[in-house]
Amino acid sequence: MTARAHWDPRSPEFLDDPIGAYDALRQRCPVAQSAALHLSVFGHADTLRILMDPDTFSSQASRRVSVPNSMDPPEHSAYRKIIEPYFNAERMTQFAPRLQALSRDLVARLPVDAEIDIMATLAYPFALQTLCGFLGWPDSVHEPLYQWIHKKNAATQSGEHAALALVATEFDSTIRNLLAARRKAGDQVPDDATTRLMNEQVGARALNETEIVSILRNWTVGELGTMAASVGIIANYLATHASLQQKLRDTPSLIDAANNEILRIHAPLLANRRRTTQAVCLGDTNLEAGERVSVLWVSANRDPSVFENPDEFRLGRNPKLNLLYGAGIHACPGAPLARMALESIISVLLAQTQQITPSSTRAPTHNAYPAGGYSQAPIHITRNHKVPDDLRPTEPEEPGLNDCCGNGCEPCVFDTYIVEKRQWEQDIKAWDARQASRPASSPSANQADEDLAPPVSQTGR
Repeated sequence: MTARAHWDPRSPEFLDDPIGAYDALRQRCPVAQSAALHLSVFGHADTLRILMDPDTFSSQASRRVSVPNSMDPPEHSAYRKIIEPYFNAERMTQFAPRLQALSRDLVARLPVDAEIDIMATLAYPFALQTLCGFLGWPDSVHEPLYQWIHKKNAATQSGEHAALALVATEFDSTIRNLLAARRKAGDQVPDDATTRLMNEQVGARALNETEIVSILRNWTVGELGTMAASVGIIANYLATHASLQQKLRDTPSLIDAANNEILRIHAPLLANRRRTTQAVCLGDTNLEAGERVSVLWVSANRDPSVFENPDEFRLGRNPKLNLLYGAGIHACPGAPLARMALESIISVLLAQTQQITPSSTRAPTHNAYPAGGYSQAPIHITRNHKVPDDLRPTEPEEPGLNDCCGNGCEPCVFDTYIVEKRQWEQDIKAWDARQASRPASSPSANQADEDLAPPVSQTGR
């Protein structure tokens, strides 16, 4: 048995160059011990082994129950069966128009030709509005959620359990208030993901409030920071890889696969925990039953034994080996939403820009453990001179009585119409606000090409 090496994810080298530091550590030792992440596993093979063996590596590794993340089969399976339909193809198709409208609106607010911090200007607003829109939460919770993310990261970094408990209680109170408002609304309650979750059953009983809060906490806590980090990582990568940027601008169908490969190179999420249920050996390291183990996504997805030349961007790599969304029974159920959201915002960003370049004066600032990605990512964007048409949203057509088959479909065409009508009402309000904020002398969308296009220079640019 080899003596365990020790490391600290809070040390300066992991803040200054996290990717390089994890690569170096993985090369020196496949597993290592730390106060923050216990026994950490860095290689792809060991990580996959842990993910695919829930009998030996239990997910019951947290101090508080997380539904269903910290559960094992068969309990985990019952809750997972409830959650997965929220992210199926039909639900994604229903949410896609709103997501696309949100992406267009946020990118349209960016300056025409200026340096921005992509994290503050686009990444966090997009993640907050996407997830709150998906869950049916009001705009008033955007700022509290944004502040809460940073409080959680600070508490985790401190390692103080009391601080973590206080932050968790604060977040749970926000969710409980949203649930109370829905119960008070009675028949006027909105038909959205949160309301539907409140009416779910596990087995023969209704979900209790603690379980509902836990699931909603996972859908927000688990996605907000990661989605924002992903937007920042991808935008910064494209800013520093002009040829790839233009290739995706010319061929948008490649964007989803490109996003996944970029996030393999630079992971938005650092780690996940397990607990051993019996004595087991990882490589030449023996573990006793009850030990806590962390898998390091940020390292496993860059293992050169699986991904040759891991820094090299290759669209042809085997997507099944990419652990971006996990593997096994705990693979991320929200992956369809995350992938659709990232494809939407990156597609719109590329379509509405001529070029994205790195800042000439500032480098990106890496997030400190436990967050991945950047805290700041300054880039320069040059928007298209053409002003995109901002057409008035089209009101959905109400179905006729004969459009319902009468077979009790879920959702019924009338249910879908109600959801689309409410979304249209929100889109109209946003559209009216954009028209009201447009200067009276500004050109119409039809005049944009002629009035805003710059004179052609002698160089043809």
